[in-house]
Amino acid sequence: MRCIECGHLKDKVIDSRISKDGTSIRRRRVCLKCDHRYTTYENVERTELKVIKKNGKSESLNREKLFQGMVKACEKRPVSVDQLNKAVDAIINNIHRDHDMEIPVRKIGLRVMSKLHELDHVAYIRYVSVYRRFDNVKEFIKEIQSLENPSYRRQLEEQIK
Repeated sequence: MRCIECGHLKDKVIDSRISKDGTSIRRRRVCLKCDHRYTTYENVERTELKVIKKNGKSESLNREKLFQGMVKACEKRPVSVDQLNKAVDAIINNIHRDHDMEIPVRKIGLRVMSKLHELDHVAYIRYVSVYRRFDNVKEFIKEIQSLENPSYRRQLEEQIK
């Protein structure tokens, strides 16, 4: 690691610890030439995952886009930003676990629906109404009634696979 003060390439790690969120390692270093101390972070590097859109085009998986979609669905609902961040992280971790290079956008939508179903039923209905492009009130009613069906969540999970 190059010292940020003098540019020397040799240093010594004097302290290592896992970050608060558990996703990186924080290292305190000291330059062996000028004794300057600095902090570095080590993160896992994942392969870039491509999302295959409905029109066949692909784009990189965008965490912020996923997060913003869930924020919109949860607007004015009792769902915290921390809960949403954890849900998005869980979705992305599951996607990386189950898919190597690319994933159809439909599978991401189903995962978001599943997480919102866990977090808040109103947010879930909001998201589903946009995702499935509801045209009339009957579709809303049918979806709301399905929330009362205990096997509905299992069906949603099976669609993800």
